[in-house]
Amino acid sequence: MGIKKMQTASFSNEQLAGQRLMVGFDGTTLNSDLRFLIKRLKVGGIILFSRNIETPDQIKHLCNEVQAYARLSKQPPLFIAVDQEGGQVARLKQPFTQFPGNPHMKGEEDAIHFAEVTASELTRVGINMNMAPVLDIAPAQINSIMAQRAFGGDPTWVTRLGMKVIEHLQSNNIIAVAKHFPGIGRTILDSHLDLPTLDDDLSAIEGMDLIPFKAGIRHGVSGVMLSHIFYKNLDPLWPASLSNKIANVLLRKQMGFDGVVLTDDLDMGAIVKHYDIGTAIRRILAAEIDLTLICHKGPNIEVAYNELLHKIMNSADLKRKGIESVQRIMKLKKIYLKHP
Repeated sequence: MGIKKMQTASFSNEQLAGQRLMVGFDGTTLNSDLRFLIKRLKVGGIILFSRNIETPDQIKHLCNEVQAYARLSKQPPLFIAVDQEGGQVARLKQPFTQFPGNPHMKGEEDAIHFAEVTASELTRVGINMNMAPVLDIAPAQINSIMAQRAFGGDPTWVTRLGMKVIEHLQSNNIIAVAKHFPGIGRTILDSHLDLPTLDDDLSAIEGMDLIPFKAGIRHGVSGVMLSHIFYKNLDPLWPASLSNKIANVLLRKQMGFDGVVLTDDLDMGAIVKHYDIGTAIRRILAAEIDLTLICHKGPNIEVAYNELLHKIMNSADLKRKGIESVQRIMKLKKIYLKHP
């Protein structure tokens, strides 16, 4: 079924739940696991990692098969995402163009070249979303976890280059996702391993970390990814990826972002070592976060789907907010996913 024929008001509860999941999987073909995720769980998107990637032709075939199966299953086309930042984090290896990475960019021309080449190569194989740019600010005087991935430590420089990446990805029909809100450049603990804490208050974060994200919103960035960082002076209870105060009050209401908000991977140590998946999903619903990212095959994906479904079936308020989230998702799909 084409996007133009799909109206959010006609979505089943199962579709309202599934569209809010972006998931990883094992394998390099349209296998039984992927069919289950698309037809049974009705997921909104998938994300590719090295384990899913062999050659450009294989990726193109996989993406085409996945989208064809979604149409056959009467589901909307899927977001197909990848982390292709260049440098340290680049899932697509040669023969895809290899870049030295954000810290090595000398000016706006480098950012434009990266974005245009990357957009062309992603489009050619059927990928429609890039989890980039990194808008974190990594000060030189600390051992930042983002030192090898950020554009640098100056908010003005990060903003200049980041905006060019957003502009030239999206003008070439690739969804850009700015990350990791509200900024993880001043942390030294890897959230893949455990839950980092940042002590700064809002005024300090506004004067540094939020500057590129505010610019990204003004430049129409399509997506914003939340970090798994505990900003105890912004929310004394929950990390950003589970926080209503950060995802809804700060990002949406105060900063005016009306695009798609997504979590970082819920399989990371910052989450799984501290929260069960049911708690995480309930917090995501409370914070009106649109897309839940679960990057590894396993029971968490189905548990998350069942929790989403149960909550929207048993709360008129959560269903109403869920419809709003799926409307944002579908608006983005209508713009970028050009399927008949």
